[in-house]
Amino acid sequence: MTEAAKEARERAFAPYSSFKVGAAVLGGSGRVYTGCNIENASFGLTVCAERVAIFNAISSGESEILAVVIVAGEHTIPRPCGACLQVMREFSVSGESLIIKVCALDGSCDTYSLKDYLPMPFDLNEHRGEQ
Repeated sequence: MTEAAKEARERAFAPYSSFKVGAAVLGGSGRVYTGCNIENASFGLTVCAERVAIFNAISSGESEILAVVIVAGEHTIPRPCGACLQVMREFSVSGESLIIKVCALDGSCDTYSLKDYLPMPFDLNEHRGEQ
C-alpha cells in the first residue's frame, strides 16, 4: 500500500502549495484504491488525497475501508486533516481502531489508530431523535 500511495502522489495536482500527497486505502474486498491531492484556485474546493482514495473505493463498490496509508514529502510525515478523519470514520468497519500509516518519501513512517487522531468523532446515531 505504501508503494501505491507513493505512485498516487506523483499524480497530485498541487500548483499552489507544491505539497504533493498520495494515499492508498484497503477496501473490505481486499482491493487497494489510491488518490492524490487535487488543488483548486478556489482553495475551498481543494480535495485531500485521503478523501480522493476513499471516494474512489466507495464509488467502485466498496462499503468499508480497513486501513489507510498516506505519503507526503521527502522528510515530511503527513497528518490527516479533520475532514479526512471524519470521512475515514464514516467508512471504517473497525471504527476508531482503523489503522493509519503516515510516511515520508525517505521511508520514515508512523502508525496510529483513528482514535489517536480523532478521539471523539461525530456519530449521527448518537444524535438521532434530538431536537
